[in-house]
Amino acid sequence: MLRRHLIAATASSVLPGLAWSQARPLKLVVPFPPGGATDITARVLAEPLARMLGQPVIVENRGGAGGSIGMTEVSRAAPDGLTLGVATLSTHGVNPAVYAKLPYDPVRDFVAVTELVKAPGVVVVNAAMPVRTYAELIAYLKANPGKVTYASPGNGTIGHMWGELFKSTTNTFMVHIPYRGSGPALNDVVAGQVQVYFDQVASSLPFIQSGKLRAIAVSWNKRLDVLPTTPTYAELSLFSNNDPSWFGLVAPAGTPAAVVNRIQQSVVKALQEPAVRARLAGQGLFASGSLPDEFGAQIKKEIDKMQRIARFAKISLD
Repeated sequence: MLRRHLIAATASSVLPGLAWSQARPLKLVVPFPPGGATDITARVLAEPLARMLGQPVIVENRGGAGGSIGMTEVSRAAPDGLTLGVATLSTHGVNPAVYAKLPYDPVRDFVAVTELVKAPGVVVVNAAMPVRTYAELIAYLKANPGKVTYASPGNGTIGHMWGELFKSTTNTFMVHIPYRGSGPALNDVVAGQVQVYFDQVASSLPFIQSGKLRAIAVSWNKRLDVLPTTPTYAELSLFSNNDPSWFGLVAPAGTPAAVVNRIQQSVVKALQEPAVRARLAGQGLFASGSLPDEFGAQIKKEIDKMQRIARFAKISLD
């Protein structure tokens, strides 16, 4: 069932050159169910964006098929700037690499608008595992090839891809255990049923702080304030592992550049509001805001990277 959230705009300006009115809302399509980080990001952004644009902003959840249902809807919408999709590393990086028949082309069918947020990643181990550092983890994996398991939210998910990337860049081997969602996967790592997990920092942080999990490395440009003793992948010379996850906005192909640029500028202003940045930071998300061309180049780079990982791990989904 669709879940909508309507934010009334208070500003009086509208995008120039478009037959818009305050009666015609801008729709943000979130390609995942309510309650997740993608959904939260869209809802945090909706109210300030509505003020910037001078019209209502609706958040609509269209979950399913790893985000493909929602993104397909966006790709088929009119290119009038009234429908935007909240793209993620999964929808515009992983899915094109692992699905043989994806109903949308992440480059051809969309115009990149801007990156919204970045989300640091982390590799964690169960506290009972006899490793505390990256060097100890690598030594343990090499001494026990095939005896260590790592969990993921499912085949072809970003956690799966991060795990396979780790294996390829460290020349180690772990057995992949796919789950039906991040919650069950993380719970079993905490319980010790599985030993290793590749996650976003925000999800694992409470368990790290309680001592149930140990953080080994993070994907970020510097050490995180909440994990000051945990090195970045870059510090460990695993530079290709150091890319965080992200969410951004895309519009249907053919959306006029003037419209895309105006939306991008409004989003950047919204993301600069201290209250917005604080609410996102509370979810482990760091406000971003990039130019359309920069975000478009980033998407292409992510697709290439995920395709290399998929070939290495022989990941292909119907």
